[in-house]
Amino acid sequence: MNLANKLTLFRVILSPVFFVIYLSPRFFPSLFTDGSGWTVPILWIIFIVSETTDFFDGLAARKLNLTSDFGKLFDPFADTLYQLTCFLCFVIEGLFPATLFLLVIYREYGILFLRNLMLKKGVTLGARLGGKIKTVSYIIALSAALLLISLERLEIFEFLVPYFKTGTLVVFIISVIIAIISFFDYLYVYHKTVKNQENPE
Repeated sequence: MNLANKLTLFRVILSPVFFVIYLSPRFFPSLFTDGSGWTVPILWIIFIVSETTDFFDGLAARKLNLTSDFGKLFDPFADTLYQLTCFLCFVIEGLFPATLFLLVIYREYGILFLRNLMLKKGVTLGARLGGKIKTVSYIIALSAALLLISLERLEIFEFLVPYFKTGTLVVFIISVIIAIISFFDYLYVYHKTVKNQENPE
């Protein structure tokens, strides 16, 4: 468990923390008679710290030569766990359609299945460009949703809420489309690897 993987592990730990903080006012309304505005700064801190550690664990792995097969799998696992946790919160809130969220889950489990198949062939399937673009689109969608929730919970600029709801939904739809496209890119790599192993030059 080197420095890079410790940063990744910290991101895994933050996932349930985000979930609990986000949904506390909904699950325990009697305990928060003053509203849910207090959750806003905490959620933003968790979100920013999570994305920051995502950047620095990769940086540490490259600069300190800590790259490993374990890290190549652990990092996207931590990303997926955190992102799905956030998406689930927003689905419960009614910001994201459950159908689209289900497509995201199918995509992520599909990638996990492909990675396991590749491991059996002795190949570690790390993050590809399409996967990185997908991650950026997820971050944008989550940022938009969190901003919308912040306006609602702080009860400020309420006239902007309907516009943010529409914009957030559009961004989420785009991110799901990108995610599905990137899945077929990973699928192509898998088939290419199988073909090369069966027909080595």
